[in-house]
Amino acid sequence: MKQVNQVGVELAHLVSAKGIGEASAMRILAELLVLPDDLAAPQWVAHAGLDPRPYESGTSVHPPRRISKVGNSHLRAALYMPALVAIRHEPNVKAFYDKLIAAGKKPLQAVVAVMR
Repeated sequence: MKQVNQVGVELAHLVSAKGIGEASAMRILAELLVLPDDLAAPQWVAHAGLDPRPYESGTSVHPPRRISKVGNSHLRAALYMPALVAIRHEPNVKAFYDKLIAAGKKPLQAVVAVMR
């Protein structure tokens, strides 16, 4: 179990990011603090259910990939609104979002990329 001082530091780091308020940071931390510390970035993304997975069936013609949604739905919900706020108020995130839209991605796909 993490010590209280460490949780306070992690909360401060999350709140310092544009788009993440105190309530969102607490929701995110509540979902992430139970995980081991040695997870790699792709494992964090998979835990949140934000990893793209191919859709395949016997008759599929290889449609576009979709997020897997097998991960933590509470964490996905906690990341959605901060992603929208960051797109609106953080210039680097806005540029990333606009680049994805210009590349032909749908707006929701670009938001999920920001969440990731």
